[in-house]
Amino acid sequence: MPISLVAGGAGLIGSRLCRRLLGGGHRVICADNLATATQANLNGLRAEAGFEYVACDVTGEFEFGPVDNVFHLASPASPRHFSEIPEAIIAANSSGTANLIELALERGARFLFASTSEVYGDPLEHPQREDYFGNVNPVGERACYDESKRFGEALTMTAVRRRGLDGRIVRIFNTYGPGMNPDDGRALIEFLRRALEGRPLPIHGDGRQTRSWCYVEDLAEGIAQAMEVPGTCGRVYNLGNPDERSVLDLARAVLAATGSDSPLEFLPMPPDDPVRRCPDISRARAELGWEPRVELEDGLLKTLAWFRQEFT
Repeated sequence: MPISLVAGGAGLIGSRLCRRLLGGGHRVICADNLATATQANLNGLRAEAGFEYVACDVTGEFEFGPVDNVFHLASPASPRHFSEIPEAIIAANSSGTANLIELALERGARFLFASTSEVYGDPLEHPQREDYFGNVNPVGERACYDESKRFGEALTMTAVRRRGLDGRIVRIFNTYGPGMNPDDGRALIEFLRRALEGRPLPIHGDGRQTRSWCYVEDLAEGIAQAMEVPGTCGRVYNLGNPDERSVLDLARAVLAATGSDSPLEFLPMPPDDPVRRCPDISRARAELGWEPRVELEDGLLKTLAWFRQEFT
């Protein structure tokens, strides 16, 4: 039975990855300090055979026994965190990455670094391919996340080239689904919450900026495939949904799903907010045999059902 350590395993994506690995016959160690994750994401996992939760901050000292796979998803990721806890973000993606790489090397384990579409910044290339270097402001408020993820990628690939690490990188685009933190301020969950409360939906700028929302189960499958498929060492994969939608389109889809008549409230655009973001997933399709399956409207209904059950 393979043993997989999922750092950041209590988050939206991490908890769904834990479930996917358990279903694939893995023993799963979920390491998380619960700084930004919700305890509820662990409730269904704790009773599963082969699952273990360990309270752990990957930027500090820790000790684990034998592991075959190390997944590094441990980083705050909401735009709200960029201004509230930037130092924690930088630490998770720098010293946290270095610590987990050392663990993987010591145990002879495979390593996966969960990076982000934010490494492309406000991109000038559309859709974004893995060989695009990005357009990032290195000193803006978002830089704590963008640049620390770029640094984590550099650490990973340096260890692959110089130390024989069996490592790979996935760049995760916008992800949603049951298990989202309702208070982290991301657009989709904020729209759902406000629509159900009959409050205005906040639109930054004119709402024509685009994103590509991927359902969390699809995303977790892509991460697992990136680790499991042979020949992925040293590779970088975009994981996301190439169905590009404007923020206005998302708001209207949420209003349709909820039956809400909440108005739209237009607010100033935050600094360095990307105008367009959409992944080119040709590499993941060709090498991993992966692509998302859940359409946005279907995923919204699943997320809405979960939200109503948990919070209303």
